This record gives sequence, structure tokens and C-alpha cells, in this order.
Amino acid sequence: MFIETETTPNPATFKFLPGREVMASGTREFASPESAEASPLADTLFSLGDVTGVFFGRDFVSVTAGPGADWAALKPQVVAVLLDHFVSDAPLFAGADAAAIAVPAEEELAGDDPADADVVAQIKDLIETRVRPAVANDGGDIIYRGYREGVVYLAMQGACSGCPSSTATLKQGIEGLLKHYVPEVTEVRAA
Repeated sequence: MFIETETTPNPATFKFLPGREVMASGTREFASPESAEASPLADTLFSLGDVTGVFFGRDFVSVTAGPGADWAALKPQVVAVLLDHFVSDAPLFAGADAAAIAVPAEEELAGDDPADADVVAQIKDLIETRVRPAVANDGGDIIYRGYREGVVYLAMQGACSGCPSSTATLKQGIEGLLKHYVPEVTEVRAA
């Protein structure tokens, strides 16, 4: 088995591609060792010491290291952990599958106004078809959190969370796209 490694726009995060499915559907982010206890793989990655974040995508794992971490030393350790996990066909989550894990519902802001249903549907469709695939290429994900009075609220995950260019991505890329296709959108903000 060969695991490809890619840089991401976030210098603290690398994207690891095992050449097979990681998550059948959805994504999962672990931002602390405590949250990583739900996944033997995430837990082992955090145990390496310098790891501060783990993100599972459809066909990749993004790993974020803390300030001052030496990626030259950490990267081979991460690859070894991933190889052990995928070669042994170990379960991704404790309890053998994701159904055993209670995942908090995505937090949307106080609910969207039913009068904006068409606008919200257009926004969600654009995020799903145009934005999320591009963000996944960079080792992350973007989640819709709400729409209120022309403002779209989005949350960045994985490599995109804390990335120095995430503000530019939101403001110049995503905001421009949404404003172009959905004239009711006036601004995009991080939630």
C-alpha cells in the first residue's frame, strides 16, 4: 500500500491519501485528543504528540501539527500509523462503525427564515457542487451554518480551519461565487 502526501494551503496541515475510501459519507473533524477517543485512528495520531487536529474526508486524512512541530520527523510517523491502520482493515471508529458514534448535529444559526427557502436552496446547492469539492482538494471541508439578511454563515474544517488563506477563500472566492449566482447574497462570514 502506498500513501500519497500533499501539502495544503495551511502550512500546519498535510493531506494524506491512502488510495482508498476513508469515510463512506460525510466528514469528521477531531480538534482535541478527547474528541479523538471516538476513533482509534485519530486517537493514535494524537498520541504522536505534535498533532493538534485530525480530519477524515471521503478519501483522505488531514493532519494538523502544532506550532514548532517538525514535519520532517512527524510525517513518516503519520504515514506509519496510517499504513498500519489501513493494511489491517481496522475500524475507523470505536464500535466498528460510525453508527456507534454520537455526532453532534451541525449547528445552524437560529434557523433560516422560511421566506428565504429558495435562496437557501441555491446557496446550499452551490456549496455542495462547487465549493466543497474544491475545499476537499485542499484537505478540508466547508459547512453551511445559516443565512440571514443577505449574509451567509459558513464554517471551515480540516486543513481550512485556521489556514492563513481561509479568510481570502471566504471573502474573495466563495463570497464572489455566491454573489454572482445568488444576487440576494451580500456577504459571507465565518461562523
